[in-house]
Amino acid sequence: MAQHDEAGLPQEHRTTTVEQGRFCVARCICGWRGPARRARSLARTDAEGHAAAE
Repeated sequence: MAQHDEAGLPQEHRTTTVEQGRFCVARCICGWRGPARRARSLARTDAEGHAAAE
């Protein structure tokens, strides 16, 4: 289901990865958070999958 902003327009998903100790987590401006991963590449893959699921 698509998320919308206050104006009723579809919300763009912008993701980042954040280091947390030995782990990396993908996050999105919509509030989504991926699982903690040891490999940055897996966190980036999680983020790409979230953005593509829209």
